[in-house]
Amino acid sequence: MSSSPINIIIERINELSKKKRSTRLEEWERAEQEALRQEYLSFIREQVKDTLSNVKVAEDSPVQ
Repeated sequence: MSSSPINIIIERINELSKKKRSTRLEEWERAEQEALRQEYLSFIREQVKDTLSNVKVAEDSPVQ
């Protein structure tokens, strides 16, 4: 996987998720996991907003 900031966040979220399945997470790990998830969601929301801001609606003329 590439080392872009979002990929690093995803990798860490996945590490914590795997650990959670095998053992309990420490309180600080649960807090880290939640903070990373929120950061990831913010990133995705910004991508969607950017994409939607570049959408152009074209109206077709009515068929007669």
